[in-house]
Amino acid sequence: MYRVTAVADIRSAPYSRFSPQFNKESLAAWLHNTGIAYVFLGRELGGRSQDPSDYENGHVCYDRLAAKPTFESGIERILLGALNERIALLCAEREPLDCHRTLLVGRALAERGVQVEHILADGGLENHDQTMDRLLDMTGSRQAGLFSRADNPSRQAVDAISEAIELRAAEVGHTRTDRPTKNESRHR
Repeated sequence: MYRVTAVADIRSAPYSRFSPQFNKESLAAWLHNTGIAYVFLGRELGGRSQDPSDYENGHVCYDRLAAKPTFESGIERILLGALNERIALLCAEREPLDCHRTLLVGRALAERGVQVEHILADGGLENHDQTMDRLLDMTGSRQAGLFSRADNPSRQAVDAISEAIELRAAEVGHTRTDRPTKNESRHR
């Protein structure tokens, strides 16, 4: 249906205690048997950083993750792979607006001119612009943009989407709940 030839697993932790068939090794073997390539890119494109500096008030900051060389390396691997493959990005959330797959990785790809489509829970497809429109409505950021003083409507749209992504990421992004180690405590 979607003509996917490769799956890029962007889960930081590619395991599930509830659905072990989606564990990294099991999934890779099943995909291989069906003729679909598998690559794990969770270290590069995952939404759960181990670096305490990627968090603010306990919430992961997607803009900090996107600024890292490892993230850029992961995006480059996707772009290179997309030259020969039709790639599906895999994460754990069904709803695109609940996942870093859209809010972080999809955004970065769309900004580079990639045509990004999201597979919805009902099996339908939604292009990235439509998903961002839903996000603007969901967060109320579209209305906030009406009162912006920016003279450039294109800049207003980018600012509104950035604001909406920050708001949504604060709701659904990874939260660091563990206590800092002794080394982390010294750096605060």
